Amino acid sequence: MNTPRTTTVHRATSETDITVTINLDGTGQTRIDTGIGFLDHMLTALGRHSMCDLDITAKGDLHIDYHHTVEDTGIALGKAFAMAIGDKRGIRRYGSATVPLDEALCEAVVDISGRPFLAWSVTFGRDKIGDMDTELFEEFFRAFAMSALVTLHVIQRAGHNCHHIAEAAFKALARALRTASEADPRAGGIIPSTKGSL
Repeated sequence: MNTPRTTTVHRATSETDITVTINLDGTGQTRIDTGIGFLDHMLTALGRHSMCDLDITAKGDLHIDYHHTVEDTGIALGKAFAMAIGDKRGIRRYGSATVPLDEALCEAVVDISGRPFLAWSVTFGRDKIGDMDTELFEEFFRAFAMSALVTLHVIQRAGHNCHHIAEAAFKALARALRTASEADPRAGGIIPSTKGSL
């Protein structure tokens, strides 16, 4: 894995205009500006704990609601991840992490499989965190998984504080992605599949 695993994706629609740059082998540096404060906070945590450098700017129709911006940011980030990971030679492929944040505990399990799927078992006790609808977290994770071409399970093990639950979920995803995308020193340059491709 000597090739730089970095890419930039630009996604522009009538609803959003988003640019994502990702470096999978970074140091967790981030510059995030989506216009949604809590989403910025979560994406900053995602970059820091995955050790991916992330530069994300999004302009969306926030005067309508946050749905388009949140979903399209997930799509753009997922596409950038898929492009940066390349043919997946030499990676671990699987990763899992269980992350606590005070009373909250969330688990994320990822397979960089080429088969997109999201299993979401997270519940929130209120409709909003700040100005962000809590139902949009599932939309973000689904958009990311589908566009990144990964199988992703996110499971809430404990918690009642909605901020803590959301943050634990993002940090768990970050740590799982970090493990799954890392080089496996025993694998050499092989693709981690008996089929020979992912």
